[in-house]
Amino acid sequence: MTTLLQTRSLTKHFGGHAAVSDVDLSVKQGEIHCLIGPNGAGKSTLFKLIVGTHEATSGHIAFQGADVTRKRPFQRVQQGMSIKMQAPSVFKELPVRQNIHIALQHHVAGRAELTREEDRLLELLDLAADAAKPAGELAHGQQQWLEIGMALALKPVLLLMDEPTAGLSPEETFKTGELIQKLNAEGMTVLVVEHDMAFIRQIAQRVTVLHFGKVFAEGSIGEVIADPRVAEIYLGKTNEH
Repeated sequence: MTTLLQTRSLTKHFGGHAAVSDVDLSVKQGEIHCLIGPNGAGKSTLFKLIVGTHEATSGHIAFQGADVTRKRPFQRVQQGMSIKMQAPSVFKELPVRQNIHIALQHHVAGRAELTREEDRLLELLDLAADAAKPAGELAHGQQQWLEIGMALALKPVLLLMDEPTAGLSPEETFKTGELIQKLNAEGMTVLVVEHDMAFIRQIAQRVTVLHFGKVFAEGSIGEVIADPRVAEIYLGKTNEH
């Protein structure tokens, strides 16, 4: 498969502390790639380096074969990244449909096509029945799905998601996994930062484990779960709960 996103020796220092150190990461086109690790492993910092909200101390980031290491976040979005951050940031006072409309309006030509795309996304997100409701009245999980829909409105090549199941019930988490799998089946490449191992098992095709800012292990979900070193730093602790 074609490599869509690649980091080489990516490093981020905060003062004397290396939050991310010499990370090589490859995300292949058409895969669901999950980034996991214990608290403080550097997952969120790496995510912010990839999307451009942190500037790398050293190393390189390539996206679709182009160097984006010094590109601003909006430039990376223009090149085909779309980002779903951990906390939903929907327009709570506006109806659900209008949230989708705002996200779509500069990416779809023509009123009829815009309405069709709104309808398609609302159906995909299971929000059609709530289209006229203010977004702030949605349940937390529904707000997360709405924001995923707003990220999809940008027609991304790569969808980046930072802990998309934060605050969700087990049922909402499973439904989020089904949505991601459906998007992937339609060709979407997804990079997910997450700590919920049941969710990782549900969706992951490839997993990278970070520990102390470095790549600790990588492989299929089966290979990572079977690695006793990973169990020691992470999975064992999770399975105790």
